[in-house]
Amino acid sequence: MMSQSKPMKFKYIYQQFFSHISIIIVAFLVLSLLFAYYVENLVYENKSEELISYGKAILTDIEETPQVTESIINQYSSVLAARKMSFSMFDQYGKLYSVGSRGPAITGLSDKYWKKISSGKTIVVNSDFKSFGQEGVTFVVLPYFDKGNFVGGIILTSPISGSSVMIHRVNQYILYTTLIALAVSFLLSWFLSRIHVNRIKRLREATSLVSAGNYQVHVHSSNFDEIGELANDFNNMVDKINTSMEEIERLENRRRQFLSDVSHEMRTPLTTISGVIEGLKNNMISESDKDRGINLVSQEAKRLIRLVNENLDYDKIRSNQIQLYREDIQLFEVLEIIKEQLMLQAIENNNRIIIDVAPDVMVNADYDRLIQILINITKNSIQFTKDGTIWMRGRTEKTSTIIEVEDTGIGIDAKEIENIWRRFYKADISRLSNPYGEFGLGLSIVKQLVLLHNGNIEVFSEEGKGTKFIICFQ
Repeated sequence: MMSQSKPMKFKYIYQQFFSHISIIIVAFLVLSLLFAYYVENLVYENKSEELISYGKAILTDIEETPQVTESIINQYSSVLAARKMSFSMFDQYGKLYSVGSRGPAITGLSDKYWKKISSGKTIVVNSDFKSFGQEGVTFVVLPYFDKGNFVGGIILTSPISGSSVMIHRVNQYILYTTLIALAVSFLLSWFLSRIHVNRIKRLREATSLVSAGNYQVHVHSSNFDEIGELANDFNNMVDKINTSMEEIERLENRRRQFLSDVSHEMRTPLTTISGVIEGLKNNMISESDKDRGINLVSQEAKRLIRLVNENLDYDKIRSNQIQLYREDIQLFEVLEIIKEQLMLQAIENNNRIIIDVAPDVMVNADYDRLIQILINITKNSIQFTKDGTIWMRGRTEKTSTIIEVEDTGIGIDAKEIENIWRRFYKADISRLSNPYGEFGLGLSIVKQLVLLHNGNIEVFSEEGKGTKFIICFQ
């Protein structure tokens, strides 16, 4: 099988270089041709005007002094000869009757030009007009009228050899200038092309590094031209990719940590349930302990259900799938309900719950979610307080309602306060002394629910002295 040949590459630097040089060459050629054409026409035009002015002067003198025509012709002949010009006079039939120094003939004039002369028009013929059979000269033919009748005319000629030399020199200078400009353009185009190609090459190398997984690469950028702006956009793209990869890595770490925490939390109740069931199945538990074992299985099953529910609540809150039904609620009534529900747990830790709120204090919130917020915070205070007091306070400030839950428990290290809102953070510090099955999700849910109410929650704590939660509802 024949291998397919690769297409030949034409490097960008050569494309840039040849495009620049081609444009410059074409521009110089066009300008050179135009300039040479302009100079040549200017020389012929000046020479023609000079001949016409001499011709008119001769005809004027002849018309004023017809009796001395021969002497006038001789005078002008010597003057014009000094300027390398010559002239001749002819009658209405084209016959020469007075010829100056080296005067030209009129025999080559065509009928078309003869008619123009007869009608009183001046004819100018440059060297490229070959009717006269001569080149390198300029002819001027002026008609002469006597009392309105055409009686002949005068023909003047002048070589343009000197002018041709001048045009030739001008063309030489243009050529030299073009060659010098091309040399400078060659170097400048090569230099600029190398700069642009190197910048593109750096972008290409950086792109290869990014495709290989290196998101820390940056290239020099500027706003000077499009390549600099492209480099700036490339850097912004890399920064966004780097940020996205860091976020993906954080999410992956959080996912692993979440699975590890959930697995750890589920393992204990599942192990307990499995052990009790095996004991009952194999009659390894006495009749007197069976009720206790069944109660233990029920309690651990409830722990698992609560763990699942709290995870579902947390995810729903984070994804804005929970809808709030806010209403004005009497805060005193809510705090009494919380106290009643948690009194048994407080008594087990030998704690007191004190409510300090005026009966007219109202809070605008979703009733069920407000209960959930306060139960989680109060249970957290009871859990870490032994032989102490838990205060639940409420007050109104301007357009806000402030709720405080304060305890005299073990407190929290100041460095760890911000971490308590993290999912499962409490799990590590509460397993040894957590008789109520808290899973470290309660405070995370509290934080999200308060924010969902457009509220704010703060915590102040000191190790060994207690913790205070302050919630503000608008």
